[in-house]
Amino acid sequence: MQAAIERFLKSSRQPALLEPGEPLLPLAADNFTLQLRSSRLTLQVWDQTRNLVRRVTGVAHEARGRLELVVEQFARKEGRLFLVDLARPSSLDFERRSERLVFRERFRQFLTRQFADWTLAEISAEPNLEASLSPSYPRAFLRRGPNGWAAIGAPPESDPAGLLTFGLIWLDHLRRREKCLAVEGLALYVPRGQERATSLRLAWLNEEAARYELFAYDERDFAARVDPRDFGNVDTRVEVCRQPAPLGAFERLLDSPEVERIAHHDGSVSLRVRGVEFAQASESGARFGLAQRTPAHPRDLPEMERLARDLAQWRSPAAQDREHPLYRRNPEAWLESQVRAQIERVYAPLSPAPVYDQVPAFAGGDRGVLDLLAVERSGRLAVLELKATADLRLPLQALDYWLRVKWHLDRGEFSLNGYFPGIQLRPEPPRLFLVSPALEFHPTTETLLGFFSPAIDVERVGIGVEWRKGLQVMFRLSGAERPCS
Repeated sequence: MQAAIERFLKSSRQPALLEPGEPLLPLAADNFTLQLRSSRLTLQVWDQTRNLVRRVTGVAHEARGRLELVVEQFARKEGRLFLVDLARPSSLDFERRSERLVFRERFRQFLTRQFADWTLAEISAEPNLEASLSPSYPRAFLRRGPNGWAAIGAPPESDPAGLLTFGLIWLDHLRRREKCLAVEGLALYVPRGQERATSLRLAWLNEEAARYELFAYDERDFAARVDPRDFGNVDTRVEVCRQPAPLGAFERLLDSPEVERIAHHDGSVSLRVRGVEFAQASESGARFGLAQRTPAHPRDLPEMERLARDLAQWRSPAAQDREHPLYRRNPEAWLESQVRAQIERVYAPLSPAPVYDQVPAFAGGDRGVLDLLAVERSGRLAVLELKATADLRLPLQALDYWLRVKWHLDRGEFSLNGYFPGIQLRPEPPRLFLVSPALEFHPTTETLLGFFSPAIDVERVGIGVEWRKGLQVMFRLSGAERPCS
């Protein structure tokens, strides 16, 4: 055992020690000792805040860059200790797993305080691919008599936007697994200051489907219950819809049937070929290009036309090279192009124009889905969420956009700011459409929609696999309905 540890330390450039549930301890020449006395091998490691002493009783596994030791813990319990070389790329996953295990133990403490009279039957930070459960969010199962609760937590370094999605999947998984228990609801733990997104979503879940408790924790591990009603205001706004900028000499580009003209609410005009923008015009002038935009002048028209032709060739449904970067680029944008051109196939009462994208707009980075705001001829708003590939986050991301549209609609902000001119918008909640290739809806979609409030009129529209050639609707399903097998 001593020889194995010494071999590992000699061959490692950045050795560290991990005890599951504790932070990593880097190993240096002056912060550890390895002593053999009377056939007892003792390893001691320390830093400014911790001192770990363990008796090593065996070597469980030895590999390059990693050594798993069997140790004796307090009360003679057997445990595991890991030595890893952080300089090796293979140790990065192990380091991430270490961070998950550390938060798992913090999560355990939260639960034992908030659910003091419940039994913590299960807690895990491991992936479960079959049930679509992520290792990024530790999850737990609590039980008391014939009742149970699901719980899930977002570590400080994680994106809490995915917490409710995986929490609802976990809740459903437990209900199907624990058939003899009544799993009442879901407890969610988020870092303090990041409660808003989850709170806004919780307000639009079906209270008859489950109970929900939200807690916010701080760096001192104090977790307090959060009232979602304290976060009623959304974090978006509706900008004034301006008249589109004139194209002038660039109007000639529209002679090509492949070129699309998309007006933005800020007055700029986007020129695209099957979703890929190659030019944009605004009051300050025009620019063109794919990677780096350069100012456009009428003398550049031949080059711009050539760029549009190249795009039309590479981004064609009949293209021979489907691995070309331009063919594969941003499939959601290509799907948007098809939906705009054939929006009545998605839902016959929808008006072909105007159709706005991402109004209201989210702050921050790419959400991975494309949002369209349209209107029925009767004046009822419609939110369309487009996704070209399977994504289990789609239902909750769609809910994010829908609830913001409803919030601004209730305050009359779309009409006041010039959207849908000449149309009297109806006050009822907007319809919600999830549009995706029929085979690309994630298997958890129905599960997640089953937790939505009945006030949300949601419909899934599954389109044919050859959607780049044209939209062919394969099925329409309302709410959490499942396709016929």
